[in-house]
Amino acid sequence: MAKSDRRPCCLNSAPPLLLGAHVSIAGGVHKAIERGAEHGCTAIQIFVKGNTRWDFPPLDSLEIKMFKEARRNSSVKCVIAHAIYLINLASGDPVVRHKSIADVVDELRRCEALGVDSLVIHPGAHGGLGTEAGIQNVARALDEIFDQVGKCRCHLLLETTAGQGTALAATFEELRAIIAQTSRRRRLGVCLDTAHVFAAGYDLRTAEGYANLWRDFDAALGRGLLRAIHLNDSKGRCGSRLDRHEHIGKGLIGQQAFRRLVTDARLRGIPMVTETPSSPDPKEIRWLFSVAKRARSMPQE
Repeated sequence: MAKSDRRPCCLNSAPPLLLGAHVSIAGGVHKAIERGAEHGCTAIQIFVKGNTRWDFPPLDSLEIKMFKEARRNSSVKCVIAHAIYLINLASGDPVVRHKSIADVVDELRRCEALGVDSLVIHPGAHGGLGTEAGIQNVARALDEIFDQVGKCRCHLLLETTAGQGTALAATFEELRAIIAQTSRRRRLGVCLDTAHVFAAGYDLRTAEGYANLWRDFDAALGRGLLRAIHLNDSKGRCGSRLDRHEHIGKGLIGQQAFRRLVTDARLRGIPMVTETPSSPDPKEIRWLFSVAKRARSMPQE
């Protein structure tokens, strides 16, 4: 029997260094594997369909085969996907809600066919309904999604947001509330975006701030829910609620926070990918790998 094409993002012993970037699928999804490998990535993030419209042609069997073959023969050990930006599971508009649910179902099925490990989504914006109503809408939509998808190994990851406008998930407590109201909690996880949490008010620039970030995350959610990290610097100041990514070291977070992230032994085995302007940025990726590998070559306490 052939081995599964799905590779675990986290191992129980000697976790791998899963580091990389969001890469394009132009020319076919298999091209993303090739692009990631060219930059030395061990983890990548992709779109599994066009990200600017609802409808997109389904994957064909040849695309799926080429993707799996490319992955088997590459240095890329973990692939996560990001859902399209049109999704809004918190919306009270029945048309938007229906389209959002249908899209997530479609994307999860695409991920399952490709053997993609996780699908990241933004929970959405309540649009004036209020936080509590928005959270309820997201939780109910998630249950509908899993009812329609049925068995699926791909996890759905709720991404932290900057809280711009009426966007939900700017706090770990809001994410906890969403997950608590679903009936499929074991199929959910969290993707932490550094630019988003910084803009939302979690100041990870100092050692104390970094420790406080994870203290709050663990208290609200538990580290077991963390399944991916987006490594992005921020153009907006801490607490600004401005969702604007910047190259690592060129924004207001600064390099030290990213040194802590890629050298934190507690985060080994968690895929970390950049979504900075012009990602993948070869210089940025090389710097992250050099910092991480230097730390891994040193004895651990």
